[in-house]
Amino acid sequence: MRLHPGETAATGWRVTTVSDALRRLHAASPGVTGRPRVFAIDGRGGAGKTTLAERFRGPAPDSAVVHTDDVAWHHACFDWADLLIEKILEPLHRGTAVNFLPDAWIRHDRPGSITVPAGAGVVWVEGTGVIRDRLAPWLDATIWMQGDLDEQERLLTARDGDSPAQREHVANWLAEELPFLARERPWERATMIVAGPPPAGLDPDSVVVAPPTGGGTVRAALR
Repeated sequence: MRLHPGETAATGWRVTTVSDALRRLHAASPGVTGRPRVFAIDGRGGAGKTTLAERFRGPAPDSAVVHTDDVAWHHACFDWADLLIEKILEPLHRGTAVNFLPDAWIRHDRPGSITVPAGAGVVWVEGTGVIRDRLAPWLDATIWMQGDLDEQERLLTARDGDSPAQREHVANWLAEELPFLARERPWERATMIVAGPPPAGLDPDSVVVAPPTGGGTVRAALR
């Protein structure tokens, strides 16, 4: 399996229910009151981050999803942490609703806004680069989706196409992604490692998880 340079291959994989994985994330973030828990899902494009977030909403129907691609849209590949904090994470930690219309959406006439209703129990923030040092104080638990990069790239190409413009976009993205992830090493920070994309034929109510590859307090929460 081809992984990111420096990424440690997880071991001890096992199948568990989505509900059990959600309970483990809650156990890793005790004492949160008066606001939603903020759980992050990180991984390469094609790993299945958006799909996983939606699967977690089954046992957590009072949850909402924020896509970092929406925050970063026509803004920056990875230089969006402060914007995410100011416009989304700070309001969530105050227990208030989010209704954020990014400047880039206004400039490009994109309709709608990024919204999270008041009273959500969990907010899933999903996107490549969300598990980083700058955001660590704002995240209650985190998931890194580990999988074969060749397979993830194949799925990404199937999803987004293989036109010359798309190949140029991917090349520009990788020029920033690879050094960013090598520096931040999100697989070492994660509360939980989840296989992404999941194996074919897996029950949709299940996920394949492994203990985190790094050390620290979050490992103890998963024992």
